[in-house]
Amino acid sequence: MTIADNKKAFHDYFIEERFEAGMALEGWEVKSIRAGRVQLKEAYVIVKGVEIFLFGAHISPLPTASTHIKPDPVRDRKLLMHADEISKLIGKVERAGYTLVPLNMHFSKGRIKCEIGLAKGKKQYDKRETEKERDWQREQQKIMKQNIR
Repeated sequence: MTIADNKKAFHDYFIEERFEAGMALEGWEVKSIRAGRVQLKEAYVIVKGVEIFLFGAHISPLPTASTHIKPDPVRDRKLLMHADEISKLIGKVERAGYTLVPLNMHFSKGRIKCEIGLAKGKKQYDKRETEKERDWQREQQKIMKQNIR
């Protein structure tokens, strides 16, 4: 079940591979995510040493959050993956020029997971080509729908 999608990632990048990562969250963050108060639009994933972190994901605190904590909506969140997967990602990011982007946040067996993608950046003409292709597909669907009637 999807909680939040990052549609901008598909517009700006070619997604080569996808990985699922757990997240180290605080209690108020889990409650806010379950309420759907999360945004991945400006988020990105960065490698620090042998760990990976999610930066820029905005999780709005609920007004009923505990009074004894000061919630930080855009704090860095550690992503949890197996060491061999992390080392594979680090190798591709450092050597092959790939970027790690968060694609979506979803529930998996009651846990909140973040799907990250190994991506290459699109040039401006690639973005325009994708947009033209999408418009053409829409136009085809319209024509087919009219022919059926």
